[in-house]
Amino acid sequence: MDKRYTVAVLVRNQFGVLNRVTSMFRRRQFNIDNLTVSETESPDYSRITVQFAGERVTKQQLVDQLYKLPDVCSIRELDNENAVSFELLLIKLKNDPASRGDIRAAADAFEAKTVDYTRDSIVLRVTADSRRIDDFIDLMRDYEILEICRTGVVSLERGADTIRKVTNL
Repeated sequence: MDKRYTVAVLVRNQFGVLNRVTSMFRRRQFNIDNLTVSETESPDYSRITVQFAGERVTKQQLVDQLYKLPDVCSIRELDNENAVSFELLLIKLKNDPASRGDIRAAADAFEAKTVDYTRDSIVLRVTADSRRIDDFIDLMRDYEILEICRTGVVSLERGADTIRKVTNL
């Protein structure tokens, strides 16, 4: 059975690096479940956080191949034990008076914040782990969802460890 992995890759912030990293996943036949990319505390580096499923041996081969890319500086595997991880969901629902109270009650239970409210729609924001966001979406399927947008996972190691401590610079 395939295991789900979250891997953070610190790379030089240069044109084409994201394509080279994601191409490595394609060549190893990993389907990327979600992907987040952003500049780090230094404009010289970007952090690519990738979630994917696969076998442990194949995952390790992928990591070994990623390290061979000249712009890859560091790679860290992250999990619930060693990292803090969150995802952002924006969900737009039809603002129907008949269901408004139920939607509000569910939003309160999931600590969702109303970020837009019109006669026709309500936009809620949820910041949580992927499982909790999946649960919230499943609950909202009882109502009329107009649109969903969610980020990939963002994740940082707990404690003093950072992705820059072990680098390939």
